[in-house]
Amino acid sequence: MLAAILETVPTDQLVLRDDVTLRDIAPGDVRVKIAHSGVCHSDLSVMNGTIPQPPPCVLGHEGSGVVQDVGDGVTHVAPGDHVIIAFSPPCGTCAYCTGRGQPNLCLNGFFAMSASPQFRRGDEVVGAMTGCGTFAEETIVPGIAVVGIDKDIPLDVAALVGCGVTTGVGASINTAKVTPGSSVLVIGAGGVGIAAIQGARIAGAAEIVAVDLHEGKLNRAKAFGATHGVLPDDLPGAVAEVTGGEGFDYTLECIGMPTTMRQAFDLTRRGGTCCIVGVGRAEETFELSAFEMFFSEKILIGSMYGSADVRTDFNRFLRLYRSGQLDLEGMISRRIKLDEVNEALGALGDADVIRQVIDF
Repeated sequence: MLAAILETVPTDQLVLRDDVTLRDIAPGDVRVKIAHSGVCHSDLSVMNGTIPQPPPCVLGHEGSGVVQDVGDGVTHVAPGDHVIIAFSPPCGTCAYCTGRGQPNLCLNGFFAMSASPQFRRGDEVVGAMTGCGTFAEETIVPGIAVVGIDKDIPLDVAALVGCGVTTGVGASINTAKVTPGSSVLVIGAGGVGIAAIQGARIAGAAEIVAVDLHEGKLNRAKAFGATHGVLPDDLPGAVAEVTGGEGFDYTLECIGMPTTMRQAFDLTRRGGTCCIVGVGRAEETFELSAFEMFFSEKILIGSMYGSADVRTDFNRFLRLYRSGQLDLEGMISRRIKLDEVNEALGALGDADVIRQVIDF
């Protein structure tokens, strides 16, 4: 089958191969025929080394499809079911899943995704990004990583829920816990940023300011619920206009750079919440003084996978889509075939791109 493979790091090109196969299905596994996969900035972060993933591996982690086969012990889905793949699923039994209410932080599920690589190229074992490998026509994942959805939900919009939508909407609703009538700043108006803006709107924020380097992205952000869209140079004026200079109740950093993380903290009001959504490099840092943390009483929190329980939140977000409160179709800027994936990766920073979806 055809798959897009990361051969070396760093690189700006994936290699398309048509000689990729799957290992045999094992107990607890689910084999999925991929219908659609989103092209996410995290795929690019693997290619440039920000997110560590040893090559060779099939990229892609935001996908939906149809179950083809299930291994022994899998009872929650069956062949023919429509599913979304979760890149960091809950095991259902650890303390994070059962006692702490933080299944998104389950390490058992995270490591289970890469414990038994599914792809082969001849006798060579080929890995998969976060164990998913949705840049391939089919994949095998642990049963815990597939969430069944109603068959009347379009699979192209369902694919977005697998990563970007859950990350952004979840960051606003679950992690930051945006409240009605509040002021929100979203730094970065890409796919995750647009989802965060929609989450803040759904949560009832009164003012939502989007900031981005591309003016075209700011116009799009307003279509999804931002009340203001500003370039970085115009941000001081927006802070004065919206918050009277005090800073925002909530800031969400959706880029992954130390400078913008520090900026988000600085633009949060005293007692407000700064939520880091973007993925930065492990070796990069930003500094906070010991005094400012005490004096400002700001909450600084990271958001992993939108603090979501994929077992319920995937379908919760799809209900919001069904009711017209969450615009998923509008987030799809381009539809491509798998052999156009390198062009799509190169276009991730373009002003007219929110999400590109591979149609298999």
